[in-house]
Amino acid sequence: METLKPNSNSVEKKLHPASERGHVNFGWLDSHHSFSFGHWYHPEKTNFGALRVLNDDIVEPSMGFGTHPHQNMEIVSIPLFGELAHKDSTGTNGIIRTGDVQIMSAGSGILHSEFNHSKEKKVNFLQIWILPKVAGIEPRYAQKTFSEAGRVNRFQTVVSPIDEEAVWINQDAYFSLATLDPGKDLSYSVHAPGQGIFTFLISGKLKVEDTILERRDAVGHWGKEEYKFHAEVKSELLVIEVPMK
Repeated sequence: METLKPNSNSVEKKLHPASERGHVNFGWLDSHHSFSFGHWYHPEKTNFGALRVLNDDIVEPSMGFGTHPHQNMEIVSIPLFGELAHKDSTGTNGIIRTGDVQIMSAGSGILHSEFNHSKEKKVNFLQIWILPKVAGIEPRYAQKTFSEAGRVNRFQTVVSPIDEEAVWINQDAYFSLATLDPGKDLSYSVHAPGQGIFTFLISGKLKVEDTILERRDAVGHWGKEEYKFHAEVKSELLVIEVPMK
């Protein structure tokens, strides 16, 4: 795993422009990769601390990923639009929709499948992999619906190892969503020293510290405790806080 070392004197950053993401289109799947994945490899984009994968997937109606295995990975799915059908070897069989956040701890080993539940409309979801804190745990699944009103002009924690209102993750990682009105300022404080934040802009135009992001751009920051955000226009964002080593 790539280790990014904090600089005690200043904040460090790593920009991930949307235009530089990996891209594959298999007809049934149109996917953009922020980090090396599958058929696409970039030596400087293998991970950001414990964040290993962030895929922006669009799946055609009734199509999807057949049953396949995972092991020792925390896998988070966040639908942006549409409905995703999920089935796995823990006995889970359900649908995740816009507003839902799903997590699967692959642990000692799990089999699962994901398909677009609709026969008419596409589904777009973020597939995010986090390296686990403890290997070999019993596989588990969790899903929760979050109110969009709960993230207007503030951060809404949706994944956390300590927050009972969020879905639990086997790592010192936190996922927060926010929808900011034009001109809105917001700050984010990391939960512990040595943590970094990866900001993925779902839509809009946003300034993070001194970096301007536009739709689907991302930037990783590490090296200090608090980070400033300013919405140039109405913006929807995801902040992923992870250990940097």
